Parts: sequence; C-alpha cells; structure tokens
Amino acid sequence: MSKPHAPHTFGATTTATEVIDGVDLHGRRAVVTGASSGIGVETARALAAAGADVTLAVRNTDAGNHVAARLEAELPPNSGQLTVGRLDLADRSTVETFVADWTGPLHILVNNAGVMALPQLTRTPDGREMQFSVNHLGHFALAVGLRPALAAADGARIVSVASIGHLFSPVVFDDLDYRFRPYDPWTSYGQSKTANVLFAVGAAERWADDGIAAHALMPGNIADTSLARHLDLEQLAGFMDTTGLALPPGKTIEQGAATSVLLAASPIVAGITGRYFEDCTQAQTVTERAGAIAGVAPYALDRDNAARLWAVSEALVR
Repeated sequence: MSKPHAPHTFGATTTATEVIDGVDLHGRRAVVTGASSGIGVETARALAAAGADVTLAVRNTDAGNHVAARLEAELPPNSGQLTVGRLDLADRSTVETFVADWTGPLHILVNNAGVMALPQLTRTPDGREMQFSVNHLGHFALAVGLRPALAAADGARIVSVASIGHLFSPVVFDDLDYRFRPYDPWTSYGQSKTANVLFAVGAAERWADDGIAAHALMPGNIADTSLARHLDLEQLAGFMDTTGLALPPGKTIEQGAATSVLLAASPIVAGITGRYFEDCTQAQTVTERAGAIAGVAPYALDRDNAARLWAVSEALVR
C-alpha cells in the first residue's frame, strides 16, 4: 500500500474513489455481500480498481452477473478480477455452501447486505425474525465459517455495515424474534444494526490473535438504494417524532461507500480494531439519544453485550 491521503482530508463528502486513491490491493481477495446494488456495488468497484479480486456475494446471481459485467467494462486496466457467488443470508444452507466452496485466504470481508424496515413481521424458514436474521445472523455464520480463510490472510479485515439506526434499539435478548412484544419495523432494524456493531466488538476480541481486525460503520443517509425499498416515510417520521431522533444529511452512493472502503483497505486504520466509524472517522459516544444525528450508543460497544450476543448467535446458527 502507498500514498494514502492524510486522515484529515477524509470526511462526510469523501467518495470511495478518493479513499482508495494510491492504495494497492493486488494479490488480495475480497468478498462483498449485497454487491448487486447500492453501496455494495461502489465498494466492490473501489476494491477491484485498487487490484483486489472481488467476489460479489449476492442473492440474485443474474443481477450480480449484470453488475460484474458492467464494472468490468468500466474499471481501468490492471484491476482485480470479479466473480459472483450465490449467498442468501436468510437461507443458512447457501451460507454453508458459500463457505464450503471458498478456498485459499480471504483478506477482506465486507458484510454489506441487509434489509430495512420490513413493514410486517416476517420470519426466515428456520423461524427467526427476518431483519435480525439477515442483517446479523447470516453475516455471523458467514464470518465464523470463513474464519480459517481470514486467519490465513495474515492481516484480514472484516467490515460490517451498521447504521445510525442502531440508536433505535439495543439488542433485546429476551425477545429477539418478537414473540412477546408487538412487532415494530424500526426497533427490529435497530437491534439488528446494534448487533452488527457488537459483532465487530466480539470478533475484534476473539480473533485478534489470528491477525483479524473487525469494525462497524454508519455509511450515511443514502435514500437511493434498494435498502430503502420497504421505507414508509410517514411511519419513519412518526418514529422520529416519538424518539426525538433526526436523520443526518444525505449522501450520494459514492460517498456512502467511502467509510466501508476506508475500513476495508486504507492503511490509515491499520493497527486498530473493534471500532465504529462514520464519515471516515471514529464516531463519538452518544449520551443523549434525542436529537442525535451521529454517534454510537454505549450499549453497542459494551463488551458484555458483545459476549452475550456471540454466545446466543452461536447457539442460533449451530
């Protein structure tokens, strides 16, 4: 790696292309989940442009192949190779197949795929609430399964795309699947995003001896992605009024992918692990939820919560 930008030049308006400028990833391999749309595509583009061989891990392989062909036509010469693999995070068998088919080291795992604000309570085939299962459990199973490949890379990075939505709810361990409390699209989304941050905390502690760094991030307020396909703006406004929360300023998709790429590839963050980033910098702790448009909740960084979630997740995906 060479010629990185100085840290202070990166911020809310930085793009993934600017972050990756001067970084050389030739000889490295990456997996980006949900890379058939939105910031997943831009993350894959930036990593491949720097020379990484990138696997687009997607539910719809036809869409993935279309994206791969488009990127190959747009990427500069000497870019990394793009391949497409099937991965449906709601279907544990596809996770197991993806892991079983992987050979060799894995240097970068970007847990980018997700669903947001499903309007009605939806369960996976194994009975889990859909948002928690897709956003957290599927990625947990994937990362655990790929741990030997990550360890073999000698300096791998795991990047989990979380959200300011983690402020909507902690992980409610006594009712993860809404069997006793009324379902709410936003608290469900919130606990799944809190779980993304807690996974990074847990993985950083458990896998440091393997040379694996793990981080979580808030990409930004990006409306123009498939993640927002279930979004009910009136319902969201009501939730915001009730909680006193506010949305941060909007970003483009290119800006939204920047923090993912920074954590996946930039030498600026070498040597640190288990953190939560936003706008290409480490986030401050939120002490008051009302009015917050940035920051990370203490419960999302709590090591006891991370340990409890890890144990629960192992039991649920076993």
